[in-house]
Amino acid sequence: MNRYKIDNFMKMQSERGGAELLSAETVNQALIISLEGELDLHTAPPFKECIDSYLAKNTALRDLILRMDKIKFIDSSGLGVILGRYKLIQKRGGKLVFVACSPHVYRILKLSGMQKIAYFTDSIQEALSL
Repeated sequence: MNRYKIDNFMKMQSERGGAELLSAETVNQALIISLEGELDLHTAPPFKECIDSYLAKNTALRDLILRMDKIKFIDSSGLGVILGRYKLIQKRGGKLVFVACSPHVYRILKLSGMQKIAYFTDSIQEALSL
């Protein structure tokens, strides 16, 4: 298993003053992103740009694994960005995996239909084994 930590992947700042930290690493053909805070109208655009840029530079990456245990809030902007990244990953023959969602975030993702296109797991190891 090849594992590479991506230092200083991205730091997002919302206009409400709450800093959102995004860290990432690659394992084999998967991009694993750990999200913290809120994925909303203010943080979704830089999140999208950062992932798109990284995926464009690393064409061997197929899977997108989102660690969601520290996400407190997600709105339609955040859902839209995730759906768009799913489409990019799908074109590569990969999969989208959500890891360790809180009950609140899981409910939002489920209501939006994400369970039809993505996997949900409790751990990164489980996500990597899919």
